[in-house]
Amino acid sequence: MESRLKILGHPVHPMLVMFPFALLVTAVLFDVIDTVGGPDFLGEVAYWNLTVGLIGGLLAAAAGTFDLLAIPSGTRAKRVALTHAAANVAVILLFAAVWAVRLNAESRGAGGALIAIELVALAILGVSGWLGGELVDRLGVGVDRDAGLDAPSSLRPAAASQRMGDLR
Repeated sequence: MESRLKILGHPVHPMLVMFPFALLVTAVLFDVIDTVGGPDFLGEVAYWNLTVGLIGGLLAAAAGTFDLLAIPSGTRAKRVALTHAAANVAVILLFAAVWAVRLNAESRGAGGALIAIELVALAILGVSGWLGGELVDRLGVGVDRDAGLDAPSSLRPAAASQRMGDLR
């Protein structure tokens, strides 16, 4: 099933998920280091990683919704995609709760309870990432219908690619 939202022939959702995934993981890592005695600025950096990670997560979710709605009902892909989406909503809500607590706090650093919430959110994010991989790698969601080891460039129009194939 080909992705519904593309830029230059490539699905947008996979392009967007890397940034929030990395930012949220890094935020948790910085919070853990800050809590066990690392440099004081890491709590502040973690807070801003959360902020940008949440914004990126919302953008990735919006792009993923286009593909989710295009998956036929009653398929394994739809069930996996709904689980993937629900897990991502849980991740966004958990990290948003941590962010909201830190928003007006005297210190932007996280404490034990907030880090526990972050670790739960991170575990769910890992499961959701695996489900996203299952959707693409196993179920072919978001994969171009003409994909293959010798597929033409996505930057070439189909007619031009066909003519190039005739010349080989």
